[in-house]
Amino acid sequence: MCQNFITMHLYNRHRRLRKNESIRSLIRENSLTPNDFILPIFLAEGQGVKEEITSMPGIYRQSLDNTIKEVKEIWDLGIKAVNIYCKVSDNLKDNTGKESWNPNGLMQNTIKAIKDAVPEMIVMPDVALDPYSVYGHDGIIKNGEVINDETVDALVKMTLSHAEAGADFVAPSDMMDGRIGAMRMALEENGFHNVGIMTYAAKYASSFYGPFRSALDSAPVDGENIPQDKKTYQMDYHNSEEALREAIADVEEGADILMVKPGMAYLDIVKLVKDNLQVPVSVYQVSGEYAMIKAAVEKGWLDNDKVILESLTAFKRAGADLISTYFAKEAARLLNK
Repeated sequence: MCQNFITMHLYNRHRRLRKNESIRSLIRENSLTPNDFILPIFLAEGQGVKEEITSMPGIYRQSLDNTIKEVKEIWDLGIKAVNIYCKVSDNLKDNTGKESWNPNGLMQNTIKAIKDAVPEMIVMPDVALDPYSVYGHDGIIKNGEVINDETVDALVKMTLSHAEAGADFVAPSDMMDGRIGAMRMALEENGFHNVGIMTYAAKYASSFYGPFRSALDSAPVDGENIPQDKKTYQMDYHNSEEALREAIADVEEGADILMVKPGMAYLDIVKLVKDNLQVPVSVYQVSGEYAMIKAAVEKGWLDNDKVILESLTAFKRAGADLISTYFAKEAARLLNK
């Protein structure tokens, strides 16, 4: 009886470095820690409010008292930064966004309360007009157009109100031209030299934002002479070189951290920005990405814990230094085991 087999003389056997978990962890190129995460938090008026967002299981709109409880909880998990977003009452919305710089507004009071409760927590409030706009746009509308320069003036007022309340960074997500330079100048002139800017440098006009807009009631409204999308200021998802131009401009204007949004479908943009600019890069794993994973987990099609960590590691592999994600708490618990 004849046995046929192939004798291989391989000097390089790549599987040697995958032999067991000890070896795999020893040579691992990228790793996650709770220090990498920023938790987005949705704010609501009232007391004792905790309303689950239907399209984002496990994520809530919360009043200030419950927000403080959550901030203390995540600090104990090792998460050191929060993005905060306001659900604004309809009676406070208009076409100027003036509620956004109210010194006693929900955002401003929340910034103060978080810094009082957990002084070392890094607070990064959202700077954009859409939650405050009667039209659901990130800017002031005139003659059917989102106008740039008057919107920037409003955003500067909002920025200063956040700085006065104690924000560590402001996080402008509006995509108006020149707003970073105007914000940096205003911060410097008013003595807020140490308040940072985490700019949404490359924010795309994406279909992945749906659950977020329902959470804040910030989608563009139907109406005559009102733009029905945000494509005149958010970026065209067909483009990548444009993202680099936007990022370079923001750094030149005084940005400290560059954000790419959305995340999973834009890993190439994260890498492009990281490879070309020597500043920290952040990425936002947005509401639609969260909702898709949670829906598949609910169906039993994906393993929740494994997919969370794999998706977050992809951002690190692409070059992200920070990850804004609704999975922050879950991921921190998994990593702390």
